[in-house]
Amino acid sequence: MKTNIVTVIRISVIFMTMTLVSCSNGKKSAEGPQEVLSENAIELNEAQFSTSGIKMGLIGDHSVNATLKVNGLVNVTPQNIASVSAPLGGFVKSTNLVQGSAVSKGQALAMIENFTYIEIQQNYLETKARFQYAETEFKRHSELHKENVYSEKNVQQTEVDYKTLKAELKGLEQKLTALGIDPLQLTEDRITGQLPLYAPISGYIRMVNINLGKYVNPSDVLFEIVNPHEVILELPVFEKDIRKVRSGQQVSFTTPNDPGKIYHANIYQAGHTLNNDKLSMVYAKIEQPDDHLLSGMYVNAEIKIDQRSSLSVPQDAVVHFYEKSYIFIFKGIRMENGKKIHDFMAIEVITGDTGDGYTGIKLPDGTDISKSQIVIQGAYTLLSAWKNAGEMAC
Repeated sequence: MKTNIVTVIRISVIFMTMTLVSCSNGKKSAEGPQEVLSENAIELNEAQFSTSGIKMGLIGDHSVNATLKVNGLVNVTPQNIASVSAPLGGFVKSTNLVQGSAVSKGQALAMIENFTYIEIQQNYLETKARFQYAETEFKRHSELHKENVYSEKNVQQTEVDYKTLKAELKGLEQKLTALGIDPLQLTEDRITGQLPLYAPISGYIRMVNINLGKYVNPSDVLFEIVNPHEVILELPVFEKDIRKVRSGQQVSFTTPNDPGKIYHANIYQAGHTLNNDKLSMVYAKIEQPDDHLLSGMYVNAEIKIDQRSSLSVPQDAVVHFYEKSYIFIFKGIRMENGKKIHDFMAIEVITGDTGDGYTGIKLPDGTDISKSQIVIQGAYTLLSAWKNAGEMAC
């Protein structure tokens, strides 16, 4: 606490000293002739400059990645989310899964009991037996018809029976397959009233809506499985910005849980429609996702929308005051009363794109500072001294 107080006192002394010296920009001592300084000029003596923390560098052209800041969501594609239901409903006989459990494709999730399962298997086996008999009769009648033993009418009747049973058999095969039963492996000794529910994909259980003895309907979602290794970003972009976004652009993002770790993604689909909130959804594929990125997690993202080379300065070189932006150039060192004076000049600029630590600027017409040094650190210290001097109107 003591250190903070001392720091505040030191900063206050520096600003007060700068203010007093800066006031001399507009009014000089009566000791001899003095030059008249511009209202945008700031001067610091050697002691003030040493304690100001000011650093200088050259202005130049830089490639600036313009960025668009958005808030988004980690999600998964539809093919990596699976809802599991019991096709014909039934009673839950067993399960050992909870939310967050890892499952593999084809793994049994729960056992469901339903007497309808028995009826379907029984109907299938009975229909299969009748079909085999009808198939044999149809072939026999067809051969005898060729020898003029049976009439065409008899052949047609056996053909109808054969095709009808074939259709019924195919339908029952599809029902068995939907229940997870292999029709080729089903025999009279393997009929069962309990059938397992299998995981259609590998992943983690996100939702469980099941318990022992519960009766479930075919429309009830019993489990929801998510594959977290195929996560994507969903980024809502405002209508006014969507024209800046396109496929192939890079995205960097962080999560609230670990703001120090930066993830990267690439946009693979830019939105082409707007919702009721005038937002368009942009999708990006995440590079090297890890287990810390969970479906439903919020993110803070920056889309690199453009890269251009322009006259730019480090971001810390630009200061803002009353909706105007300024940079400071170093005019040189002169001697006054035997002491060194560091001269600076404030120049109003129009700022452009900001990114990668640089801000694009536009100088006033006719201004050439290509060979001048600018303040790249400590610019707000100069701004405070400059504005305080003007307000005090010494």
